[in-house]
Amino acid sequence: MTDATTVVPLRADRLGDLPSSVDRPSYDRSAVTPGIVHVGVGGFHRAHQAMYLDALMNRGEALDWGVVGVGTMPGDRRMRDALAGQDHLYTLVVKHPDGRREARVVGSLVGYLYAPDDPEAVLERMCDPATRIVSLTVTEGGYHVGQVTGELDASDEALQADLADMTAPRSVFGFVVEALRRRFAAGTAPFTVMSCDNLPGNGDVARRMITAFARLADPALADRLEAEVAFPNAMVDRITPVTSPEDVEALREEGVEDAWPVVCEPFTQWVLEDHFPTGRPALEDVGVQVVDDVVPYELMKLRLLNASHQALCYLGYLAGYRYAHEVCQDPLFAGFLLGYMEDEGSPTLPEVPGVDLDAYRHELVERFANPEVRDTLARLCAESSDRIPKWLVPVIDHNLEHGGRVERSALVVASWARYAEGTDEAGEPIEVVDRRADSVMAAAAARSEDPLAFLRDRDLFGGLADDERFTGPYLRALESLHEVGARATLERWEAGT
Repeated sequence: MTDATTVVPLRADRLGDLPSSVDRPSYDRSAVTPGIVHVGVGGFHRAHQAMYLDALMNRGEALDWGVVGVGTMPGDRRMRDALAGQDHLYTLVVKHPDGRREARVVGSLVGYLYAPDDPEAVLERMCDPATRIVSLTVTEGGYHVGQVTGELDASDEALQADLADMTAPRSVFGFVVEALRRRFAAGTAPFTVMSCDNLPGNGDVARRMITAFARLADPALADRLEAEVAFPNAMVDRITPVTSPEDVEALREEGVEDAWPVVCEPFTQWVLEDHFPTGRPALEDVGVQVVDDVVPYELMKLRLLNASHQALCYLGYLAGYRYAHEVCQDPLFAGFLLGYMEDEGSPTLPEVPGVDLDAYRHELVERFANPEVRDTLARLCAESSDRIPKWLVPVIDHNLEHGGRVERSALVVASWARYAEGTDEAGEPIEVVDRRADSVMAAAAARSEDPLAFLRDRDLFGGLADDERFTGPYLRALESLHEVGARATLERWEAGT
């Protein structure tokens, strides 16, 4: 271990003392001014959007596009404190499959506001004419989309509180709408709202949900917002597991004291619709694909990468694995995963310009198999009720409509149902992390009385419980998972029995 006297605390005044193995900003951070407010500063934002901006700044560009982060959730206090103690710098560690690690200090984040501390400070920053983009990584559930209706579900407590009093917002939607109202009143051009979440048509979803919320507060404001505010679509991709204590210690052994570094895989992709009326950074200069239509790339990622995460996580966890790389280094599981992508996911996709889908599918398995990333299956299994309906159910619906195959998808859904029973095949308890955990676990437990109980939740599965083309393979898969377990079920699959 590195001697404690050689460990450098990550601060602006100590950048020059960092080990030579650690890259650091080549630009003068004091010259960086805010141009973006980003809500939801977690690992992904710091490994992705902020990283691209830092790369631009290292080229001497985009110094007026610094990021001010905003946290709205109780857990964001920890991020506030970690960043405040190191001048909003952090270390990004790229983990290569061969064990190499590349560490770089990212300097594009120039401030952080914890909204409950001072809502007015957040509004003032959003209303500053220099703020031309408000970007979001607030998770799939943060858009308040009703699973059945596809319309705004305004029952959230924070949304209701904001509708009663917009002067001190609590919700992300409240901040965005109130800031836009103030900008309109002041004659300031509206900022662009840029979603960076894993949702089909994420910009379109943000526009519809935020406009619907605004309409409940002020219909005239909603009309203006709908007419004048841009919501570009985007596809974002980089596997960014939760930072572990071991990651913090490994960086410390390299000579850097960072309260909350970020770790990620080498691969990164960002496909962005070019719709920014008040300007944007020249992101294409650092590899972002700026296009007219994001949809083909977005569907490719959601139905292959994201749905494949679901295809491996429950089966792998039930079989005793705990990390994604363990599952994808097992030929049996990797073969099943490729089969899902080739036979069920890919046939639902439109043409994806410039992409070799066969190469993309194999690259995904290689990425998942990276042993250095150590992405936990528990992370991939979390919040399934937000993920399966958006990532896998559309694949199933498309294939049923067009006469395609659904057997592998049925096994994935069955494996979720088995996982939701709350114990693995060794009898060890499973912590089911899901905003609908009580209902999905109750449905999974009702299998003995009603084998289709899990599928009958129309909020999650629509009418799949009524379609024998799906319920047949689903019931066979669920029975096999209980009878012989995940591995033997896949072996039966490969044997055609």
